[in-house]
Amino acid sequence: MVSSFLIVVAASLLPSCFSFHTAQTRTSSISSRQQHTPLFSKDEMSNVDEYRNGVTEFLSNFMQRTPEEAGENVDPLGDIDFSAPKVVKMSLERLAATLDAELYEKEWFVTGNVNPVYFDDSFQFQDPDVKLTGIEDYARGVKKLFSQDSRAEIISCVVNTTTPNTITVTWRLSGGVNIGPGLDIKPYICYTDFTVDENSGLVVFQEDRFDIPGWDILLSALFPFLIGKLTAPPAPEVEPRVVTMPAEEKKLFGIF
Repeated sequence: MVSSFLIVVAASLLPSCFSFHTAQTRTSSISSRQQHTPLFSKDEMSNVDEYRNGVTEFLSNFMQRTPEEAGENVDPLGDIDFSAPKVVKMSLERLAATLDAELYEKEWFVTGNVNPVYFDDSFQFQDPDVKLTGIEDYARGVKKLFSQDSRAEIISCVVNTTTPNTITVTWRLSGGVNIGPGLDIKPYICYTDFTVDENSGLVVFQEDRFDIPGWDILLSALFPFLIGKLTAPPAPEVEPRVVTMPAEEKKLFGIF
């Protein structure tokens, strides 16, 4: 009964593309092949600034251990220099084009393979369930949350014409999350808003939105046979694009 309850509750929180990850990004958890029982006290869950949902706080105890974490002294994001110097301020249009190229290649919304040079040290992420500070905590969280076959296929990354100092990314989420025995995600469209500081030119805030309601994602996760009948069909496949890094950034990062 407990296992079934957890699956139901976890699925109900799937609209938050990120909510499950934060509590244990630097702590150990049990293998995904073992039973999922809480191992850590609330005091050990220090990466979250604020839980905005009590169920999410509870579920943070049931995160699976990733295959990379199964090995000793392995850092799945060890190639990222989180203390790297920040980029020099650029126009919003140029930053949007640069982020488009980076995200199209790295899909860091699900891989965690971020480039921290674009993010302010005070960067914050917020969604309906959690709030956290720091690009490294964000990166480690999504790395832990999403299964290895998950995709964040970038459809567009453009300057938002209605909200000042904002870049909006439209992308298709698919794959699964590492909660309990694992849950598949019906592909759907996400919208990520990056707020850019007008003085530094760095991203200071990120917030995600979704094109289908939570109940749809819940039912689709629990009862896949309802997809396209009672619930919306999966988001269409993403057409490939030719995305190139702006010339100035190619020189900056040594890309030829």
